Amino acid sequence: MPPLVAHIDLDAFYASVELQRRPELRGLPVIVSGDGPRAVVTTASYEARRFGVGSAMPTSRARRLCPQAILVPPDFEAYREMSARVMEIVRAHVETVEQLGLDEAYLDLTGHLAPRAAMRRLVADVHTHCRLDVSVGIGPNRLVAKVASDAEKPKGFVMLTREEACARFAGAGPGLVPGIGPKTVERLDRLGIRTLGALADAPEADLVSVFGPNHGRELRARARFEGSATVTPVREAVSESRERTFDTDVADRGRQEELLRTLAMELCARVQRAGARGRTIGIKVRLDDFTTVTRARTLPVATDDGEVVADVAAELLREYAPTRPVRLLGVRLAALDHESADDGQLALPL
Repeated sequence: MPPLVAHIDLDAFYASVELQRRPELRGLPVIVSGDGPRAVVTTASYEARRFGVGSAMPTSRARRLCPQAILVPPDFEAYREMSARVMEIVRAHVETVEQLGLDEAYLDLTGHLAPRAAMRRLVADVHTHCRLDVSVGIGPNRLVAKVASDAEKPKGFVMLTREEACARFAGAGPGLVPGIGPKTVERLDRLGIRTLGALADAPEADLVSVFGPNHGRELRARARFEGSATVTPVREAVSESRERTFDTDVADRGRQEELLRTLAMELCARVQRAGARGRTIGIKVRLDDFTTVTRARTLPVATDDGEVVADVAAELLREYAPTRPVRLLGVRLAALDHESADDGQLALPL
């Protein structure tokens, strides 16, 4: 059987969940974001996107682009719950699913006699039971499927062969394809390569001489929509983390430690709900000059105890002793064990 892969993407997922809870905002430009001076856009409704608002954009800029936008604070617990409901429906339709984040997944459709019909049923079920819209891309590999799912959002449904993808997107900029970032696009532009068609036709030797053997060949392959068709079911998370960027840099060491302990307690509450424990505790510290440092310690026994994680995190912070004000703090619990073994919790003296 020739391989066949689908990529599904929940349209404006976070915003769509918020609109279910606030139906009076439907049809209005909505931005899901915090409201601090350093906040960034988590996502935006399509009404806000028409003004140029996009994910990961500084919220201050989004407000300038769309002053009438309504700001809604993110609720990631609600998004995780809705994502779990959606993926349960997806897995009822397709056996092999590789979930990416909360709102997208690759599906292995190899061997399906009527893949279009199967995906139409899946989309209808998600809409019926979760009131969410899904964009679908179907192709012979992951790359074609991913680009196809983005092609006609929202509620897109595009199925392409590799050759059809090459023809359809030949005039698009190279940045359309995942894995070709802005810096690479700039370098290609300086070479006079401004479309995917031009990149696909570029002599491999020329690309290799500029980008190196691996990256040069990879760029040409991506422009030709060549890629893997492997869909690997994602294993349970091996780590969880919580981090926070502060509106104002924090210089006081006691306040830093207090904030870190709060993050540790929030992290462990989530880990406990997942029925997991971890052995490696880490911290992330970003200073006001954007220097970022991580520190970690592995315990002899796994734990989900917030006090234990907070104590270790605080000690790691004291050992690092940041010499400048802190812009961001994070706590991570890794080497997670999701089994509910009764081996007791660690009480770690510090």
